[in-house]
Amino acid sequence: MLTTAQAIKKYGTPNETGAGYLVTLTLPYPMRLAWDTDETVTKIRCHKLVAAKFEAVFKDLLETYGLTRIKELGIDLFGGCFNFRKMRKGNAWSKHSWGIAIDLDPARNTLKETRATARFARPEYQPMIDIFYKHGFISLGVECNFDWMHFEIKA
Repeated sequence: MLTTAQAIKKYGTPNETGAGYLVTLTLPYPMRLAWDTDETVTKIRCHKLVAAKFEAVFKDLLETYGLTRIKELGIDLFGGCFNFRKMRKGNAWSKHSWGIAIDLDPARNTLKETRATARFARPEYQPMIDIFYKHGFISLGVECNFDWMHFEIKA
């Protein structure tokens, strides 16, 4: 996982608006806002250096699962990408501050979930996890056994 110093060196110093480093990515399928599933998201803001990687992840997810299965599994429940803030209970910047991380289906993969309870720890989600890793992301669930909703760029 990237340290804050490594993230600053590669992605720059984060700022409240993302000025100078965020781009808007059009998603290949609509995602539902996790906190209001009646509202859909068709674009996300992410760091320009990872936009192509995010795009490849979403295209591979659609190709692998199809839209119906993505919705059934809740892979389309968008919990956020860019969010300028410090990490919970810490002083380091969250990877979301650069737009180099994404949260999916946060209600069923909460911060404190473990392999025993997280939805994304189930076998049907392994292809999704493999797709994220294929494109240079890691899962905090896999790596640390908590925060299963969170996927961030590895380097």
